[in-house]
Amino acid sequence: MKKIAFFIVLLISATSCISTKSTLKNVDDNAPDLILKKDNTFVITQFAKDKKYGYDPDYPVNLFFQNTNSETLNESRFLNALAGPSGEKITYTKLETCCPFPTKRSNMGAGFLNVYELKWDGQKKPIKLYLNIYEKGILMVPMGLRLKQN
Repeated sequence: MKKIAFFIVLLISATSCISTKSTLKNVDDNAPDLILKKDNTFVITQFAKDKKYGYDPDYPVNLFFQNTNSETLNESRFLNALAGPSGEKITYTKLETCCPFPTKRSNMGAGFLNVYELKWDGQKKPIKLYLNIYEKGILMVPMGLRLKQN
């Protein structure tokens, strides 16, 4: 009896984690497809004017590119195009996966955001960026960062 009750609680918990309505605010299915440069980073031509872009789970950097099978590859294509506020070389580490949301671009019907910590020399406190490989959006450089010069 205890196993059945535990299973029911587990089932309810698992299904309640994913909302049927997405909280993501910056999804744009009409955004242009992402383009790769020769150095295998994404072409980024715009800079975010919204301080939430990339820093807030409701405003992640949307990196959908061809498919979701190359999750870390698409994330590194974005992160490797960035530099610190004065052009510093950044390093990044994946911290966690969080924030489930419904999507049609996943076999499970749900997507997750990946949270990365970015560091550079002279930085007082590392920053966290939320990346989404499941949805499209206008790709921009988050506020406080710049494009890496080649």
